[in-house]
Amino acid sequence: MQNRVHTLGLHIIDIVGKPVLKIPEGQDVVMIEEIHLCVAGTAAATAMALRKLGIDVSTIGCIGNDLMGRVLIDLMRVAGVDISRIRTVPGLPTSASILPIRPNGERPALHVIGATADLRESDICLDAIFPGDILHIGGTFLIPGLDGEPTRSLAEAAKSRGAIVTMDFIPYARPDLHEILIPTLPFLDYIFPNLEDAQYFAGLERREDVAKFYHAYGVGCTVITMGADGVSIWPKNAEEILIPAIQVDVVDTSGCGDAFAAGFLSGLIEGLSIEECGFRGVACGSLVATGLGSDAGLQDRPQILKFMETSRKKTVASLASS
Repeated sequence: MQNRVHTLGLHIIDIVGKPVLKIPEGQDVVMIEEIHLCVAGTAAATAMALRKLGIDVSTIGCIGNDLMGRVLIDLMRVAGVDISRIRTVPGLPTSASILPIRPNGERPALHVIGATADLRESDICLDAIFPGDILHIGGTFLIPGLDGEPTRSLAEAAKSRGAIVTMDFIPYARPDLHEILIPTLPFLDYIFPNLEDAQYFAGLERREDVAKFYHAYGVGCTVITMGADGVSIWPKNAEEILIPAIQVDVVDTSGCGDAFAAGFLSGLIEGLSIEECGFRGVACGSLVATGLGSDAGLQDRPQILKFMETSRKKTVASLASS
């Protein structure tokens, strides 16, 4: 029986439009090519991508008793995600974002935190986490009911049960950043920030210094996404592993980091090498970038494996001709 991934944290509905060159003045109207609605968030989008990879996954979070919450639940149920631990919060809206996508794929965001703010430690059932499972905490710093001591306690308890504990965090300017996260770092096997977020929290620029910062606080392995520069995987007390990016025509970068995490986590569950986990993650993130929204580009496991095989052949051919 395959182990399970449990994703915990942000459950968001994204309303995505492209291409957006500017917000019109007053009540003017600008025509764009496409508007799309999708499941997003570092817990929900990661869970959806894991299901496309054929991984058994449950997700833990909060939604509002509204239309967007019902849409989110329905989409996740149809995908095969275990949604039994999503709690509906009366009186709060489902977390949502409006994303005007620029022609180069960048995605400024307008966000309502909504029901995610009510997520609590009591929403997590530790008895459902077994040795070899993965607990993926997605969205630290944007989960006020869990941030800080509750997350530390949860990560420690999950590790004591034999689970692999991973995290994707989203830091922003606030005085208590280190107070919130540093006590949890010794209980994290892998972290999945992008380079900008990793640098911001550490207060350092050089990638080696950034990785050493997290290792010094107990993180087992930094997995730092770097956009067009690929991914840096740096296990504690080992050499850095660099996975190159796969060149694709970028439409929208929404959800690329979540898809990367899903690819990497699926490899861990299946016992792949850390390099192969990284390559699968890069492939998943690259496919998502080719469509609009967090659920775009990535179809199913056969498509992903075929894309990986094709990308490997192109890399080998490029090296041979250089």
